[in-house]
Amino acid sequence: MLHLRFAFATLLLTGPVALAAAQPAQPTQQDEFVPISQLPPQEQLPAAPLLVGAYVFVVVTLFVYVLSVARRVTTVQREVDSLAAEIKGRKKG
Repeated sequence: MLHLRFAFATLLLTGPVALAAAQPAQPTQQDEFVPISQLPPQEQLPAAPLLVGAYVFVVVTLFVYVLSVARRVTTVQREVDSLAAEIKGRKKG
C-alpha cells in the first residue's frame, strides 16, 4: 500500500514537469503584419486539402445519417403495416 502511495505521489509531482518539458518553446511574437507570401514554407498551411477533407467529412456524415434514418423509417413502416394487418384481422374475426 505504501508503494502505491509513493507511486501516485511521484506521478502527481512529476507529471506537470514532464508535460512542460514536452511542449515546444513559444515562438517570438512579431510586431507587424507579414504577408503569407513572405512566410517560410513550414509556416504556410495549405488550405485546399483541409477544405476538401472537411467537405468530404460533412457529405459522408450526412449520407450515413440519411441512410440510418431511411432504415429506421423502413422498419417503422413495416411495423405499422403489420399492426394494421393485425387490426384488420381482429375486426373481421
